[in-house]
Amino acid sequence: MVFGKEQTITVPVRQVIDFKIPFEVLKYVPEETAQHYKFVPLGLADGMLDLGFVKPDDVDARGAAGFISSKSNIPFKIFQISEDAYTKILDNYKGLVGQIDTALGQFDTEMQERDRASKELQESMSQHVEVDIIEEAPVSKIVAVIIQHATEGNASDIHIEPLDKRVRVRFRVDGDMNTSLFLPLGVHDAVVARIKILANIKIDEKRRPQDGRFSAVIENRAVDFRVSTLPTFFGEKVEIRILDQLTGVRSLEQMGMGDSTLATVKRALDKPYGMILVTGPTGSGKSTTLYAMLNSLDKDGMNIVTLEDPVEYNIPGINQSQVHPEIEYTFAEGLRSILRQDPDVIMVGEIRDKETAQLAIQAALTGHLVLSTLHTNTAVGAISRLVDMGVDPYLIAPTLILSIGQRLSRKLCEEKEVVPIDDAIRLIIDREFSDLPAGIKDQISKVNSVCRPKKSTTCATGVRGRIGVYEALEMDRDLEGVILKTPQDSEIYKVARAKGMLTIKEDAIIKSMQGLIPFEEAMKF
Repeated sequence: MVFGKEQTITVPVRQVIDFKIPFEVLKYVPEETAQHYKFVPLGLADGMLDLGFVKPDDVDARGAAGFISSKSNIPFKIFQISEDAYTKILDNYKGLVGQIDTALGQFDTEMQERDRASKELQESMSQHVEVDIIEEAPVSKIVAVIIQHATEGNASDIHIEPLDKRVRVRFRVDGDMNTSLFLPLGVHDAVVARIKILANIKIDEKRRPQDGRFSAVIENRAVDFRVSTLPTFFGEKVEIRILDQLTGVRSLEQMGMGDSTLATVKRALDKPYGMILVTGPTGSGKSTTLYAMLNSLDKDGMNIVTLEDPVEYNIPGINQSQVHPEIEYTFAEGLRSILRQDPDVIMVGEIRDKETAQLAIQAALTGHLVLSTLHTNTAVGAISRLVDMGVDPYLIAPTLILSIGQRLSRKLCEEKEVVPIDDAIRLIIDREFSDLPAGIKDQISKVNSVCRPKKSTTCATGVRGRIGVYEALEMDRDLEGVILKTPQDSEIYKVARAKGMLTIKEDAIIKSMQGLIPFEEAMKF
């Protein structure tokens, strides 16, 4: 190829076989740019973006590619492709946005048809002439397309948010919020009404928050959707939590626990009575861990009863009950009733107040295994939180058998960058593990590398999905003594560290050494 009068560049020809390009790759080149300059993304390889040009000698197109490269901070490589391949790859853009645009067009047509029908109806009132009014709404398609793409894209949540001039739709994928599309403000009320109908909540109530849920079959699997509406300045905001039955209930082995933590959890679950607490902030995966624990128990040989708000996943063989505070069926009231149901294992979705905490402790003391969650930042902090709720330390010491702290971290794809541990990283690691027993520190010092994300054709960001990182505080005689004498976090932490308890951050560092999560992600905990 000749550029100007002197520069000659040879561009390799790419024979495209697979015309299906992942969305993670497509997003590097906007559809408008691809259409105007006639080039499309082909994939990611060795940290470089492969671009297919119909006319590689187009200087303006190459300039646009350079701008995209600088903006996304990723180098690119140019290939020549056929017009036919370009057209077929361009069809990939006609996904979420294309289907929504089609539905919006139908929506506009329907509104015009409704206006026409309304006028005819008014005219016919005096003439006693019957008129058929269109009932089928394209807004149903808009909602269906949003839900389908969110589910297929492994999103955990959908946010539909009215702004001053348009409606923003965002998906949460692997913990990160991403804007997926914008809708005209005129369809907002219709979209919200459609979702309310699906969730069986009041359509005409717009001043108060409402909650509901519905189910759908997507790609031949049942998916539940939990709906929450919230009045905002520009209108009602809708949040939809996606509860995929196929991936929701996992085994303990699939949770990402280290061997030591997994063995500790299994020991606790084998005990006939006591309390196991899972701690962490909202969205840290506590409920998923509880479900994994329940799933590992003998559901035929035990009477397992749960109190949840709401019931997120159905586990066959377990009696699951949803609390309804509006009719005074609270966690505390439910616990009183459950104790009359001859339970072996009780799962309480969350300990929120003094009454629930005291009832849960009493249930554990009277021969039941109690599983629950608590909003604290660390496993050690669960003890002081119970004390703050009014539970006496002498009741906590013999009752609490295990406290687990957890967070979620982004997970590395199969292709990853192995980074040797230099002096700076070694200093960070040594400082973090400094107060642990010598045996553990010696094992850590033998590892000489950590891992970072690597962009590839199949994984545009180098990370996909999430994995749990944990810390486990297992009760023993020494810890019981500390709780009875000085139930303070600092004192409990000293004893636990002397016995080798790893923190969440240390578990994350070890997982980076094992190639499971990025080292930079471990530094955030």
